[in-house]
Amino acid sequence: MSEKLKIKLSIANRVYPLTIDAKQEEGLRKAAKNIEAMIRQFEQSYSVRDKQDVLAMCALQFASQVEQKTIDKESNNEVVESKLDALNQLLETHLGS
Repeated sequence: MSEKLKIKLSIANRVYPLTIDAKQEEGLRKAAKNIEAMIRQFEQSYSVRDKQDVLAMCALQFASQVEQKTIDKESNNEVVESKLDALNQLLETHLGS
C-alpha cells in the first residue's frame, strides 16, 4: 500500500491542502510550479485583473497541449501503420517468390 502524504500547494494566492500518494508529490509540485509560471506570463502579457480569467486561460492552454499531443500521436501512429503495411507487403512479396 502506498504511503499517503499531506501537502499544501499554492496556486493563484490560494493554498490547497491535499492528501496524496508519495509517488504523486513531484508531479503535483511541478504542475503547480508550471501553473504559477503561466499565471505570471498571462498577467504580464495581458492586462487581466481577474484571477478566474487567468486560471481559465491556463486551463485552456494546458488542455490544448494535451489535445495536440493526442492528435500528433494519432498522426504518428497512422504513419507507422502505413510503413508497417508497406514493409509487410514487401515481405509477403519476397517470401512468396
